[in-house]
Amino acid sequence: MHNSPAAHIKSELAALAIGVFVLISALLAANPVRAQEGSLLQLAEARSHASSNNPGLDAMRERYLALTHIAPQVATLPDPVISVNALNLPWDNFDLNQEPMTQIQVGISQTFPFPGKLALNEDIALFEAEAAAFSVEEMRLNLDMNVTVTWWDVFYLDRAIDTVKKNQAVARQMVAVANTKYEVGQGLQQDVLLAQLELSNLLDTEIKLNAMRNQRAIRLNVLMGVSPDTPVTLPQEMPGFSGAIAPHTTLYHRAESARPLLQYEQAGIDASSSRLALAKKEYYPDFKVGLAYGNREHDELGQSRQDFVSIMLSVNVPLYAGSRQSQSVKQHTRELARSRYSLLDQKNQVYMSIADAATQYKQAIEQMALYDTGIVPQARQTVESMLAGYQVSQVDFLSLARSQATLFNSELLYWKSFSEAQQSIARLSAAVGEENIYE
Repeated sequence: MHNSPAAHIKSELAALAIGVFVLISALLAANPVRAQEGSLLQLAEARSHASSNNPGLDAMRERYLALTHIAPQVATLPDPVISVNALNLPWDNFDLNQEPMTQIQVGISQTFPFPGKLALNEDIALFEAEAAAFSVEEMRLNLDMNVTVTWWDVFYLDRAIDTVKKNQAVARQMVAVANTKYEVGQGLQQDVLLAQLELSNLLDTEIKLNAMRNQRAIRLNVLMGVSPDTPVTLPQEMPGFSGAIAPHTTLYHRAESARPLLQYEQAGIDASSSRLALAKKEYYPDFKVGLAYGNREHDELGQSRQDFVSIMLSVNVPLYAGSRQSQSVKQHTRELARSRYSLLDQKNQVYMSIADAATQYKQAIEQMALYDTGIVPQARQTVESMLAGYQVSQVDFLSLARSQATLFNSELLYWKSFSEAQQSIARLSAAVGEENIYE
């Protein structure tokens, strides 16, 4: 006995609805694992690559090493001067024997800066080299932060692409369901068009996300000092969080001793203090000591003449102290004040960076918990309820599609907040100047 056409249609729709239910339920429970090619780039490995290969950081290191060679130079006496002179030569014949005072003189002289000047010059050079060392460490911290933030951008975009692909799979099945219902007279053509439009929008979103992912991967490669085209494949596992962030005041105190930027500013103050002390020393003269030996030839009768020894001492006189030395003291006094104000300003900037990063971390953690325990489960339950209603024609197709999109968008926002929490930790560590930012 053959089934009637109406019974056949009902049977087909029931089978189709069951298939949709099984498919969507499977997609809701699935955790997609994207194919991995090549070795996985761990975050610690990315930071290590950047620290070893970044040319900007290498340039800063070379600058510091160059400055370390200045202190021995400026702490050394000026080179002695050796002179050879012909004194009191007769103009008419240049005869060495004619005049008793004619002599060939060989001398040596040495300049001695006023006591303390060389030591102050050495101090200035050492403080400048110390400041350069802190600038290297500051750049390394910022490089670590940029690598970490970019790495987590790529991680988030990988999760976003996975989420969009899940949504695309559901959208394709919904297009098929809408087509089937329309063909058997149980659906509307607008449902088919809406499902196709949703799928097209998701395909467009995937194109944009892939472009953003490629841009972030290129940036990460450049930060690591490798070829921009190097494939970047990240692991799938989710690292946890270490614990509660320390209070702001605790982080402020840690930053005062750990942040290289503040130590750089302090080294600048020390260098300015030494420059001011050196400017005050310029009121005192430098000394120049010389010794010369003058050889005299025999006279015209062949009798020997006594050779001469000359001793010289000279000092420079600060005759224009009012327009030179005193102005230099005033200049370096102002520069010292500027350095102190700069340190205070940088402290305020560091405190603000710490507060901002800690606030962003708190917000991201709270949002992540909300999505994980509230919004995403609620959205999943909504989809299941909509699906049950759609099977018995109590829910329209558009409502089901919207509930499914809401679920995936909620999952996307969960991954966004998770990545932002990790990025906030990186920014907070860079602001404090050390990895220990927890209670």
